[in-house]
Amino acid sequence: MLGDGFDTAQSGRATLWIVIIGILIALIFIALISRPTKDTIIPPQVAEPEGGIQAEEATLPSDEVQALPGTLYNETMTKFSITSSAFADNESIPPEYTADGRNVNPPLAISDIPDGTVSMALIMDDPDAPRGTWDHWIVWNIPPNTGEIAAGSVPAGAVQGANGWGRSGYGGPSPPSGTHRYFFKLYALDIALDLKPGAKKAVVESAMEGHIIAQTKLVGLYSRGG
Repeated sequence: MLGDGFDTAQSGRATLWIVIIGILIALIFIALISRPTKDTIIPPQVAEPEGGIQAEEATLPSDEVQALPGTLYNETMTKFSITSSAFADNESIPPEYTADGRNVNPPLAISDIPDGTVSMALIMDDPDAPRGTWDHWIVWNIPPNTGEIAAGSVPAGAVQGANGWGRSGYGGPSPPSGTHRYFFKLYALDIALDLKPGAKKAVVESAMEGHIIAQTKLVGLYSRGG
């Protein structure tokens, strides 16, 4: 009887070992068939360009003008506008008003000046310049009753700042290549700016912060040879 019990236990242990060995063999087989062979083609990892998906050189939409910090109005609630009899919005500026012509400012008309306007400021710049936005004309303390600015003139009492060439006054379009956009940005302010003549655009914009009642813009285009 003792021998029979011993044989039964020994037989059970043998069966257990057979099961364990079978499981191990199965695991090894699964690992082998899951391993890629030399003929297996692994698709390459496609890396995203640095800085995200690359796009073509960005340009501002033709109707975009960024509001300065501290603007006091809702742009959709004002009819404040600036136009020119020399060209329509998003149309070509005649050569007469560029560096290829007389190089004087185009005639401008201002309408629907908001109540409470103490002075106005005008900034003309080119966001398409190769080395960044180029300043063409900076004028401030334009009287609030100014309905027009004649070609080649500055309103009485207005002050001019430094353009991109470091000179006070108007500098006409002179793009090195392609078609550039020239933004005439007009601001109605609730103060007169206490700045010295020849101030740069950044100084003027800083002085306007928190005092802009309304703003509007006119965009002109220019390219040489077309």
